[in-house]
Amino acid sequence: MDKLEGLRAFVKVVELGSFAEAGRALRLSRSAISKYVGDLENDLGVQLLHRTTRHVSPTENGQAYFERVLGILGDLEAADRAVADLQVTPRGLLRVNAPMSFGTLVLGPAIADFMALYPELRIQLTLSDESVDPVQDGLDITLRIADLESSSLIARKVMPIARAICASPDYFQHHGTPLHPTALRDHTCLTYGYLSTGNQWKLTGADGEHWIQPPWTLCVNNAEVLRDVAIKGRGIALLPTFVAVEALRDGRLRTCLDDYHAPPLALYAIYPPTRHLAVKVRLLIDFLVKRFEG
Repeated sequence: MDKLEGLRAFVKVVELGSFAEAGRALRLSRSAISKYVGDLENDLGVQLLHRTTRHVSPTENGQAYFERVLGILGDLEAADRAVADLQVTPRGLLRVNAPMSFGTLVLGPAIADFMALYPELRIQLTLSDESVDPVQDGLDITLRIADLESSSLIARKVMPIARAICASPDYFQHHGTPLHPTALRDHTCLTYGYLSTGNQWKLTGADGEHWIQPPWTLCVNNAEVLRDVAIKGRGIALLPTFVAVEALRDGRLRTCLDDYHAPPLALYAIYPPTRHLAVKVRLLIDFLVKRFEG
């Protein structure tokens, strides 16, 4: 027996005082309503209704059961409405994880504007460059800059991430400017610790692809540190342009090997697969895509 449908049938019979009227209200036959209630009585081992040819009324047990069931169905209906409402009006807690540098340099103002649009949301934002498990860590959205590997998770591209090979003018003055990727082997380099290619740099130009294992003096998992060390003249770094843009604009850094490019990266929004994506997750992803498009 479908217990929930049996409860609904029983409540409607008590409210309307008739199996036929309850059937019309629930768009079921009179016999179907009668079977639901009969199965419910058999399951409970008590008689719930007095039946006459003209009217149906609850027994003492039936009245007590009706009152309890009415509350249960009301709570269930309220729960259904609450969940449905969450799919229309975002509220509650939204847990987001993002890379440290992107979070501090780019994401903050965007999150502030998103909060202004949806004031009933609470956002728990954590910044880290380490690999995280969205499911195990209870995250709604994980933002990652990557050449994304295959995964059981769902990923949506938010924005491309360009990169530049750069160093300080002082470094180039003292060590020269490399004119070909292979020349990097004779330079001091600063590398990022979480690239899928390890410490190898893949650079592509008109003469094809070049895989370079640059000699490095610093390997760090934060691009802002790489930028700051490069500004100090300590080596050549491959940096996301959003990290280096101000230093490139004011001359503290200068690019080299402009005819070559590293493989494109992108910022992805990653979330667990689900049939019904929570509206708060969808809204934030849509907002970020529109914010950073082009």
